This record gives sequence, structure tokens and C-alpha cells, in this order.
Amino acid sequence: MSARMFNPLPSPLIVRACKFDGSLHRSWRAELVRQDSSLLVLDAMFEAEVNHQLMGTIARGTVSLEYYWLDRWYNIFRFINPDGELRNYYCNVNMPPTLDGEVLSYIDLDIDVLVEPDFSYKVLDQDEFEENAERYNYPEHVRRNARQAVTELIELIEDRKFPFND
Repeated sequence: MSARMFNPLPSPLIVRACKFDGSLHRSWRAELVRQDSSLLVLDAMFEAEVNHQLMGTIARGTVSLEYYWLDRWYNIFRFINPDGELRNYYCNVNMPPTLDGEVLSYIDLDIDVLVEPDFSYKVLDQDEFEENAERYNYPEHVRRNARQAVTELIELIEDRKFPFND
């Protein structure tokens, strides 16, 4: 049997982003549209307008195409405006997610990378990562993997590798 698998129909999931202590940070509904080895691709839509501290107003109807790898320390969201235009990419540094039935969960490690449509980018919340690393006593391997994830994300962005090559 091949490790490559595609779902013929979308499957509903709940996505749970948690803090290191396991407390829920946020959750939303999404559809699993593709599974390819360790890659899961989800499709979600903003059901209400959201005012984001860094990204400004995200319009109702904005599509979030979400890329999760079960063996990587980050995920990547591709936000598409209701008119079909690319809004931006938002990358979260996190512990590898788990998929348990209809729930995809991950531990958010606070560092984010905001990528504009022209592929300029900004690493965000490094200070929050350092504060929470102390507060929650992140083990050294968590700190090291988080920093490595930022390096990998920057390489993907700069080299226009998947999913930054669509």
C-alpha cells in the first residue's frame, strides 16, 4: 500500500491550537481536503470578520488553506481574500500536530512568520516565545526545534518552495 493517500471528499475536522500547558488557545472548523504522507491540507473559512493585532481586518469569507505536517515543527496558512486574491501567508511555529479522529491538535510555540504576497516576511513574537519558554520551562529540544523551524520556514519562503510556489 502506498504512503500517498488522497481523500475523495472533504472530511470535517476541529483544529485545536493549544499552549504548552495544554490549555486551549483557539479552535475552528476546517475540512480535510488532502492527505499526502505526513502532509495534511485543510480548507477553512472565516465565518465572521476578525480584527487581528498584526494583520488588521480579515474579512468574513476569507479562505484559509492550511498546511500541516505530522512530522514538522510548523504549519502554514495561506489566506485568500473573498475576491480570490492572495492576502498573505501566516506561519506558526508549533510542536508537530496530532490527528485523533476528527480533531487536529497542536502546541503553539508563539513564534510566527508573516509573509506578504510579494514574499517579504517578518518573524514575529520571538519575545513571547522566550517569555513562555521560561514560564512553561520548555525543554531544550523544544527550544532548539522551534528555532530550527524558523530557519526552515525562511528557507522555504526565500527559495519559493511548496507551499510558497503556488
